[in-house]
Amino acid sequence: MVDWFTDLDPVLQAFLATVFTWLMTAMGASFVFGLKSLDRRVSDLMLGFAAGIMIAASVWSLLIPAMELASSGGVPKWVPALVGFVGGGFFLFGFDQILPHLHPGLSAEGVEGLETSWSQSTLLVTAITLHNIPEGLAVGVAFGAVGQEGGTGLAAAAALALGIGIQNLPEGTAVALPLRSVGLSRRRSFFFGQLSAVVEPLAAVVGAALVTMARPALPYMLAFAAGAMIYVVVEEVIPESQRGKNTDLATGGAMAGFAVMMLLDVALG
Repeated sequence: MVDWFTDLDPVLQAFLATVFTWLMTAMGASFVFGLKSLDRRVSDLMLGFAAGIMIAASVWSLLIPAMELASSGGVPKWVPALVGFVGGGFFLFGFDQILPHLHPGLSAEGVEGLETSWSQSTLLVTAITLHNIPEGLAVGVAFGAVGQEGGTGLAAAAALALGIGIQNLPEGTAVALPLRSVGLSRRRSFFFGQLSAVVEPLAAVVGAALVTMARPALPYMLAFAAGAMIYVVVEEVIPESQRGKNTDLATGGAMAGFAVMMLLDVALG
């Protein structure tokens, strides 16, 4: 890890790491300038890969460290993991019930949340933006935990950011191309595609700041981020990857994504 980065405040480290994840989303969204559409098989493979990365990150980078931290703090290690995990799931569930949004690949009849007159493109962007919050939070909490007694290492936090960035690449494409298909120009499709990830640096800064100010809450926040990410995977990413009936490709992608994230965490952490 370069020296200038290791000397930075954890909040600033989290911010810079999620600027990288945002740029990866923008790179994925930029494919809208060269593609008219994305082959459904490729899309399902990419979605499965993203799901695998998010599941592995939730386990290796968030839940396991949460239990280790709880054990070193004298609390039964299953308590923060369970409480935080369930809390993260309910947090996303609550937003899903309130905030109007439309998952990519669904028709206008599939709008969730409160009734609204928002356009289909706005609803699509809202869905991805909402589900980027736990990703940014996870990276922020991981960097906030660096240097804390029993906390994660800097390399492990960087591995998490790298994994999230890798899965953001296909996510940017998955947002921009549907926006193009509902009538937006290529420039507007790119703009809103990358805009969906702007929330990640904001969530990362909040997560890192909270951890540095409230050390006892760290294992709960790690598990909270894990629960929120698993909710996104099960509620959105996996169903969408299976909708095209390319189940073997999607499943293989998920296995590959899990393996890549596990390798990153173990090798770098």
